[in-house]
Amino acid sequence: MTGWAQTGSLWGATACAALALWFVARRDAGGRARGRCAAVASDSGGSGGGAAGSRSAMARTGVLYARVGELLRKRREWACAPVAVLVAALGESWLPLVAGAVAVPFVRRGLRLRAARAADERADVAVTALCAAVVGELRAGREPGHALIRAVRETRGLGPAESSVLAAARFGGDVAAALHRASRLPGLGSLAGIAACWRVSVDGGAGLATGLDRLEGALRAERRRRAELRARLAGAWSTVVVLALLPLAGLAMGAALGARPLRVLLHTPAGLACLTTGLLLETLGLFWAGRIVRAGDDG
Repeated sequence: MTGWAQTGSLWGATACAALALWFVARRDAGGRARGRCAAVASDSGGSGGGAAGSRSAMARTGVLYARVGELLRKRREWACAPVAVLVAALGESWLPLVAGAVAVPFVRRGLRLRAARAADERADVAVTALCAAVVGELRAGREPGHALIRAVRETRGLGPAESSVLAAARFGGDVAAALHRASRLPGLGSLAGIAACWRVSVDGGAGLATGLDRLEGALRAERRRRAELRARLAGAWSTVVVLALLPLAGLAMGAALGARPLRVLLHTPAGLACLTTGLLLETLGLFWAGRIVRAGDDG
């Protein structure tokens, strides 16, 4: 009786988790989904009969899948929930549900860090394009302030600092100081070089176009060097991923042989001890390997 009660409670928790995920998806994409349902209803209104009802039910099911897919694309950390539910159902234990709930904030943090790094890369590319645009405007015969205004409007690479830089260039303010302040924002550190070139050209009379041209070449060379280094480190990252997935392959092989490894790991003291030790060693190994590879990437 205890086993049947535990199994019933587990499947009840699974149903509750699935319903919670459905309600979150419905709330997240409610407006667009209502519009789609209205369109489906108007299309099927003229048909009548059971065929129209069947098509409407299929359309609603498709809208539900679209909602869940849209939620997982926007909030990819919530993909831990269905994985945890599946493992909990297979292993008949509450522990995977707890682990999935704990993993969500860590996965969210990792995704945010990756998005921040991607944004920094895009900002660096935009600053390089800004240098090239300013050089082109200067060589076309325009004044430095007007050239900077046109280049900033063309590239749109300064983000929240765009208004302050444009105001300084348009109204005769300290453009170098505005660029230097903008360089403190994430991903815009290369603007400090533009600020230095601007200050030297104004104070010392040096050629602004020549300085920015050299700065653009240096930025492109640095981006090329980072790209080559990341290409060389791709093999190391692949090795880290393969080593991290080896325990899962072992569990799959054990399940294929009928050993029921999830049952052993989640329902016996020795299995729980092995699971805890393995997760700890896996976490430490991934952290250390990632640190080594990131150190090579930063270098």
